[in-house]
Amino acid sequence: MNRKEFLRNGMLGGAALTLFSGRALSNEPEHLEPFDAMAPFNMKFSPDFDIFNQGDGASFEEQLEWGYDSGFRAWESTWLSRSTVSEQKEIKRVMDRLGMDFGQFVGTMSFKEVTFAGKDKAIRERVLREVRESVEIAKRMDTKYIHNVLGVADPKLPWDFQMANAIELLKQVAEIYEPHGLVMVMETMNHKINHPGMFLHEIPQAYAMAKAVQSPSVKILFDVYHVQIQEGNLIPTMDYAWDEIGYIQIGDTPGRNEPGTGEINFKNVLQHIQDKGYRGFVGLEHGISGNGEEGDKAALKAYREVDPK
Repeated sequence: MNRKEFLRNGMLGGAALTLFSGRALSNEPEHLEPFDAMAPFNMKFSPDFDIFNQGDGASFEEQLEWGYDSGFRAWESTWLSRSTVSEQKEIKRVMDRLGMDFGQFVGTMSFKEVTFAGKDKAIRERVLREVRESVEIAKRMDTKYIHNVLGVADPKLPWDFQMANAIELLKQVAEIYEPHGLVMVMETMNHKINHPGMFLHEIPQAYAMAKAVQSPSVKILFDVYHVQIQEGNLIPTMDYAWDEIGYIQIGDTPGRNEPGTGEINFKNVLQHIQDKGYRGFVGLEHGISGNGEEGDKAALKAYREVDPK
């Protein structure tokens, strides 16, 4: 199953899936046919590999070059840790050549286990091992954002105990990341459509945990798609949690596609983010509603229309 199918089925929550196995960077790529070269976006929009139809069958290098030609100056790759070290270095080499910045990747993730909310020693030790491994990947890619998923809730354990367990483990993660200037971002995932069992599912919950940890290395990933479904009230919710938000991702709802395909007023939301002074990554955590080149053109046009001034 490819990344687009994962997004459509809601199997990955806020994490954008890219499968590196079986995909190699081409030394001499057959360059994708670009659209007319476009000016850079004002906002730091950050696609993932294989979001756009142009990515189907294309090498990572071709996709990055196409993205640059289309106006993107940033990129993220959720499953970067599943690539080889040589692939990671090559992706970074291409991005350096193009002058693009790298955003988030996943350090630890489970959609089946009680990782942060529980007390299983072996599971928690594995989480911390994966967190330590993510430090070297972040250095290799010259990024400070690592997306760690907090796992599922334990229905047999009182909620306050789960919160205490999660805060304790988050503090240990912070101790690993702080010396390196790295930031773990944790994403709330909606219970209503995509992920009814996930432990972290509301912004106030994430905010309370970030405040309890009190570390610059533990922040919130605010995924507009999930927040709209779970809570709504996007701008006031964002404003209240603003000091603990470290990363933003977007996708319209219903459908989880590009802006303009659903109910969210992205022109207002993104302008509000820009006006508040945010100049960080805005991950494109969604699919493309149209097919082929025309679908990509329509999505790029939609982004031009909501790009803040």
